[in-house]
Amino acid sequence: MIVNKFPDRTITIEDKEYLYFGGTAYLGLATHNEFQKVLFQSIKKWGTFYGSSRSSNIKLSIYNQFESLFAEQVGAEASLTVSSGTLAGRLVIDFLSKSISSFFHYPKTHPAILAQHSMPLFIDGKLHPRLLDKKKEEIVITVDAILALEVKPTSFNFLDKISQYKKITVVIDESHSLGLIGKQGEGVFNRLQHKSIKRKIMISSLGKALGLSGGIIAGDYEFINALKEEAIFVSSSAANPAYLETYINTQSIYKEQQQKLRYNLGYLTTHLESNMGIKFHKDYPVIYCEDDAIYDELFKEEIVITNFKYPTYKKLMSRVVITSNHTKKDLEKLIQLIKKYDK
Repeated sequence: MIVNKFPDRTITIEDKEYLYFGGTAYLGLATHNEFQKVLFQSIKKWGTFYGSSRSSNIKLSIYNQFESLFAEQVGAEASLTVSSGTLAGRLVIDFLSKSISSFFHYPKTHPAILAQHSMPLFIDGKLHPRLLDKKKEEIVITVDAILALEVKPTSFNFLDKISQYKKITVVIDESHSLGLIGKQGEGVFNRLQHKSIKRKIMISSLGKALGLSGGIIAGDYEFINALKEEAIFVSSSAANPAYLETYINTQSIYKEQQQKLRYNLGYLTTHLESNMGIKFHKDYPVIYCEDDAIYDELFKEEIVITNFKYPTYKKLMSRVVITSNHTKKDLEKLIQLIKKYDK
């Protein structure tokens, strides 16, 4: 379907309006009037885009301001912005590959953080044998904080079983948890604590819940400073400075939208039963259904959801997304149809 306007809680398709429960604008910021006003003012100050290198002799102060605030919020020593979440992932993986040869990936991890010769973390439901031997080595484990088709943060209990001879670097993709998980939307990075972890690194798109253009990397000072010297970073255009200032100046709007989303999720939780043929959690704004037919059934009732072939899944992904901007009436219709569909 090709549409001519960014969808909010509704979407117009061939001159007909539907309720829209799709996309990734979880906090509804892309169409938020006050958020847009702040962004427009930031564009007037910083321009529509900054195509220069961060290593140029002229440096914009907004980058350090944003990166310091972000690092503090997620509980990291430092952070670094880039032009996209995918670039953030590739920059980190390519850098780590220079000194570490053994990479393992959690099932269905996003392609942006998959090393070329990465091995599966599990084989037939058990940890890869390489993770259990006594060979002393540095390894990298890549994982999504919340996997596609999941509604709760990934469990890291598997770390308890990995051999003590392994020095572990964990790379976490927080694209679908940042802004949503945690009391302040800080994600899972700071809560991940384990004696076997030598280093942990967050990468994320800023274009999901946060509604910004760009990507982010967070970690320790040494690692972030080393990335700043990488050729791909030095030669790349920077993240859009106008969006970064908008983030700083709209913290109250983020809090308001997070509160609205929590209210919507609370309302859904009281009306959807856990034994229904759906996957839903009270703290996450996505409902999954493994039956592909749900897309057509909801479309007949003038509701559009996300439905496409995701790279790491065999079937189509049917994804019902709740945002801060959905009204109680919107939710009531969705609940009614899901209950009807489940019978």
